[in-house]
Amino acid sequence: MNIQTPDSLSIDFAAIKSRQHAAWGSGDYAVIGTTVQIVGETLCEAVDLHAGERVLDVAAGNGNATLAAARRFAEVVSTDYVGALLERGRERAKADRLPVTFLEADAENLPFETGSFDVVLSTFGVMFAPDHERAASELVRVCRPGGRIGLANWTPESFIGRLFKLIGQYVPPAPGVRSPALWGTKAYLRGLVGAHASVAAESRTFAFRYRSPEHFVEIFRNYYGPVLKAFAAIDPKERPVLERDLHVLIDEFNIAQDGTAVIPSEYLEAVITKAR
Repeated sequence: MNIQTPDSLSIDFAAIKSRQHAAWGSGDYAVIGTTVQIVGETLCEAVDLHAGERVLDVAAGNGNATLAAARRFAEVVSTDYVGALLERGRERAKADRLPVTFLEADAENLPFETGSFDVVLSTFGVMFAPDHERAASELVRVCRPGGRIGLANWTPESFIGRLFKLIGQYVPPAPGVRSPALWGTKAYLRGLVGAHASVAAESRTFAFRYRSPEHFVEIFRNYYGPVLKAFAAIDPKERPVLERDLHVLIDEFNIAQDGTAVIPSEYLEAVITKAR
């Protein structure tokens, strides 16, 4: 496992996580999260999930991978450090009559014994942990020898990767904090897990589908924490400019020809197998 550099050790990760917690706790990510449910389903297939396996969903949000694993009769623990998001997952599990254990937990400090799980999952979740090495180390630690870690991470040049960059132009990240989209590159993942695991990865695409580009901006501005917080943080005079830039980005990716929005966004589907 890669060790932290002196520069990374000087970053105030606690303060960064506090701001992130406030961002993800704002709005209502579940409004967007439910639209990407298919990614959790395909990730469970990619890791060849078997009934009865012990599964941990890390930074689970409103529970897409959680529910997908529970539908396959796995024994699932769903974790996130934002309790409101877990509550949305709990509501969904109850509606589908799926037995799931929900627990507030930090991806960088998971409260489980080493080797506790057969499969560890995260869909567009753990990639946002500010201390990349620490989060990756925890994923590997709680996975049993020979177990699998399944990740879905937006790539740097995807629509969402570009959205991160755009937001960063208006609200720069804290000095030293690396882009979450780095998790969307196979070479970077290999560097994070080092010799402790092997990495197999495939490029996948998820298409956001909204009534119109305006509808997409409305939903993300009101419910997606990072975008909501970006609009709130900048000068009111800049908000129309940010909205214009969002529309320019959407127009670049939108493949719909009927006035609606169909926006493909590449992500990396990775299956990491822990060494025995």
